[in-house]
Amino acid sequence: MLDRDALDQLRGLKNKMDSEKERVEGVLRSTSGRFGFARLDDGREVFVPPDEMLKGFAGDRVRLCVRPGKDKRPVAEIEGLVECPVSEFTGQCVAKGKALFVQPDLPDIQRWLFLPPKSRGGAQPGDYVRCALLRHPVRDGKPSAKVLERIGSADEAGIENRYTIARHGLSTEWPAESLAALDEVLASTNPLADEHREDFTDLAFVTIDAARTQDIDDALYAEVTSEGWTLYVAIADPTAYIGADSPLRDIVRERASSAYFHGAVVPMLPESIAQQHCALSEDQERPALVCRVNVAEDGNVGEFSFCEAKVRSRAKLSYYAVDRYLAGQDESLICHATPLEALYQAAKALRSQRESQELVMEDRIEFRWLLNDQGHIDSIEPCEKLLSQRLVEECMVAANRCAARFLAEKNTTGPFVVHDGFRRDRLKDRERFLELYAPETKDLDPDQLEGYRDLLRQLAASDHELPVRTMVNRLLTRARLSKRPGHHMGMSLPVYTNCTSPLRKYLDFLVHLQIKAVLRGDESFSCEQPELDALSQRLTRLRAVSQEAERWLALDYLQRLAKEHEGYWNGHICHMGSHGFTVRLDDNGLEGYVDLRNEKGKFQFDKWTATFSSKQRSFRVETPVRVRLKGVDEETPHLPLFSLDPESGLKVTSDSEQPPARNADSNADRGADSDPASSSESSEQDQAVADEVGAAEATPEATPGATKETGASQNETPAI
Repeated sequence: MLDRDALDQLRGLKNKMDSEKERVEGVLRSTSGRFGFARLDDGREVFVPPDEMLKGFAGDRVRLCVRPGKDKRPVAEIEGLVECPVSEFTGQCVAKGKALFVQPDLPDIQRWLFLPPKSRGGAQPGDYVRCALLRHPVRDGKPSAKVLERIGSADEAGIENRYTIARHGLSTEWPAESLAALDEVLASTNPLADEHREDFTDLAFVTIDAARTQDIDDALYAEVTSEGWTLYVAIADPTAYIGADSPLRDIVRERASSAYFHGAVVPMLPESIAQQHCALSEDQERPALVCRVNVAEDGNVGEFSFCEAKVRSRAKLSYYAVDRYLAGQDESLICHATPLEALYQAAKALRSQRESQELVMEDRIEFRWLLNDQGHIDSIEPCEKLLSQRLVEECMVAANRCAARFLAEKNTTGPFVVHDGFRRDRLKDRERFLELYAPETKDLDPDQLEGYRDLLRQLAASDHELPVRTMVNRLLTRARLSKRPGHHMGMSLPVYTNCTSPLRKYLDFLVHLQIKAVLRGDESFSCEQPELDALSQRLTRLRAVSQEAERWLALDYLQRLAKEHEGYWNGHICHMGSHGFTVRLDDNGLEGYVDLRNEKGKFQFDKWTATFSSKQRSFRVETPVRVRLKGVDEETPHLPLFSLDPESGLKVTSDSEQPPARNADSNADRGADSDPASSSESSEQDQAVADEVGAAEATPEATPGATKETGASQNETPAI
């Protein structure tokens, strides 16, 4: 037994140790190793040893005991859990012996979670699942999970789309209570009897869309006049059933847009309204918002008006059938010759006017994915935009610009699609860039519509050896939604918005509500900027989800191609990133990232020539290269990584001018993207936001969203 003095010494030692300990709360942060750190509320970061990190997940808020370590630096021990951000998640099942685990698809959790036999929900090794955390590891470092839903096995058709949708928590169905409420509205509402609606059922409207499209949201008619044409664009009117005060509008707002995938679509509106009561189906009277606009022979848009109406489409025509008719290859549509010929001539005039007076998107080769029965890419073939698609596009642009003018003239709160042109934080770079590559434009004012238009036209027509038109994109801003009217520099228009796809896009739905409020003299309706900002964020998220599924399909196809063909593929650089560049393959349009940190030689970036250079070779946008599949990026799901043919690139000779040395990782030095994911997607992401919002990020010639989803419809299938 210890005597009294020994016990007193032990008590004193214990009291001293306790006095050196500090009990606080903090948030765990993981590292690439097994150890981690805890960020305390006072801003300090404390080391968490590997054994302690097993008791928590990154992002957990925990109770900590902080004590001095062997080297006097503080060390944290986890004593309890305050809050865990991990609840439901997706992942893939993996087996170890007879035990089954789930590998969470979460960026900061690299450990497997045990699935008890009674919590597996029939899942097998390799299955993709949706799980909930069953047991937190705070007590003994042994977490477990429960399977909530088996999404499917790796070889099931469409697993890429289904898993990506589940991973990001997209709702594929409307809530049952809301569907029942909508059914009641549809049964009790008869908008065709509304006295506000004009009767246009005598006009020979036709719809032009993909053959399998059911949610048809516009119909067209045109007639020749002494001064040109009168164009009628009839747009489906879901706001006849879901008005500004309807509680169902909140669900439409949250869904933001239909989400399109290759082989599937998650619709914004239920079939009962989008495909039945509102779709402008053949030979059915439907409520519509009609834009009537005079088009002059030179393509200028003249007087216009909007009205609530009822219409009846005479025929459901496909893009391909109309294209063959317009090309003189098929006479089967001769019965619709009068409206089709008038529409075609009006569209040609509209396009000609935009090409001569405004900015339009330059044509580039597009690619169509042909899927097999397993939902994988069977083949990819190049395709050109059809005459019929161009016809519809010009009619949609005309209606959209009229809608923006209408809202601006009536002093409404939009929504408008605004493209500001050059970034305000890059004006000095703009000045220097133009001095270097376009000194002849010094008298132009890039902050005005005409000056911006003329500047970008001159850059596009430049015969400079560098791709100056592409290089200037890094200085341009993205389009945005605004409650106040503003220039759309990218299209060289005073104002612009989107109104032609209210069955698929909440932005267009909002524009309809605003136009109808003006028509009915209702001053209570308004759009607020926070709502528009939130809508922009949702649209960006939806596009990121569909791009992730696309990358998965593309990676699978590239892996199969790599097995069949061991050589290099031809491509060209389409975008510069922080540490490398994105390559688009010439034969199929698929993209992958080249990380120059893994290539031979040390590369430096010169922002004034937009060139990565080493002592042997250099690369810039549009440079032809040869690549092959190397692997997959660890941080970005399913992003293909390419390796370069050693002979690819522009050769650097001793006489060549070398760019000044710069930190190749410095984004501030060049305004490049900060990671492979954003760099590989930036142009497509901007185009996608443009498709939803109505304007491209930096490509002023893009007329995003002004068009219908003509490309997406080629792969359109029934909703999930």
